[in-house]
Amino acid sequence: MRTLKLTLAYDGSAFHGWQIQPGRPTIQGTLDEVLFGLTGERVLPQGSGRTDAGVHALAQVATFTTASPIPTANFRTVLNDRLPAAIRVMFCEEMPEGFHARHSARGKRYQYRIWRGEVVPPFLARFVTHHPYPLDEAAMQQAAALVVGEHDFTSFAAVDPDRTARLAELAGEEQDGPVGNTREIYASRFERHGDELMYTVRGSGFLHHMVRNLVGTFLLVGKGTIAPEEIPSILAACDRRAAGPTAPAEGLYLAEVEY
Repeated sequence: MRTLKLTLAYDGSAFHGWQIQPGRPTIQGTLDEVLFGLTGERVLPQGSGRTDAGVHALAQVATFTTASPIPTANFRTVLNDRLPAAIRVMFCEEMPEGFHARHSARGKRYQYRIWRGEVVPPFLARFVTHHPYPLDEAAMQQAAALVVGEHDFTSFAAVDPDRTARLAELAGEEQDGPVGNTREIYASRFERHGDELMYTVRGSGFLHHMVRNLVGTFLLVGKGTIAPEEIPSILAACDRRAAGPTAPAEGLYLAEVEY
């Protein structure tokens, strides 16, 4: 048996997230069906983590084992011929036995794109969150820096663990990172690129909705509803109600998985 690693880019707009769900189009389910048509095997590719409905990826990683002798270069070519245009296999590599997209991961980087201009160009509308209203971006930068380090991120985690656990069991996947809600953030910052405000966060792992909940909270900081100095107390509260709302899905990208 061979272990193959796929690096995927996808537009998540038309999909109900990564994780396979009966009767709904998902990235994992679509990839599984195409792999079955190619190899005749039910391999259920395992992702480095789940992305939610509407979330995009620049470099999601998936692994599977196969008895197929097809060379990796041909695998990539045929998969891209058969997959919908919204999903592309950027790389296909053979890995040592035991390599796993999720278990072997050491860190991840996410990006969140906020369009600050008055009008969103139509070809960007599905890929950014539009916020043309006044924001104190310097305060948001200050707040973002305060989540760097090892913290309990319960205040920024989704409050539907039962649903998440059921879906995870269905797909044979677990939560992103170690058990519990403690994660280490290596970098957290905002950068301006013309009309776009980009948030980048890199860490050991992320809880369900964690990045979107961080962004939603930082937007409240930008509006003046929350002071940057309140971020440590929000973390310490370990209460989802202490943080801001969940930012929309369309601005979020899984940008890199580190091994």
